Amino acid sequence: MDEKVFFEYDDVKVNNARFVSGGQTYAMSNITSVKSTEKKPSRLGGILVLLVGGFIGVNNALIGLLIAAAAGFYLYKQKTTYHVILATSGGETSALTTYQLEYLQRVIGALNEAIIHRG
Repeated sequence: MDEKVFFEYDDVKVNNARFVSGGQTYAMSNITSVKSTEKKPSRLGGILVLLVGGFIGVNNALIGLLIAAAAGFYLYKQKTTYHVILATSGGETSALTTYQLEYLQRVIGALNEAIIHRG
């Protein structure tokens, strides 16, 4: 049977026989379902540092401002991570993690197409 490629970009490849992600290969015949999850970052640490910077700023404006700026930058740089979760007879495994929702959706779509193609 010829390989039919559904998606290929960098180190991720989905075809009718296998799913390759980050150097790990998964046999499509073992995958029973695919889903995505998202994990939002915890902002608690940055908020606490921001509050500490505010309290310090009461006595020393420059240090308080620097701490608040660092905390603000930390909060700004936090990103939601998206995961491709594969279900097999052995359980669930996270096969791909990315910050790009559109990329994740394309991989999920390709995996679903490969499962349907398999029959």
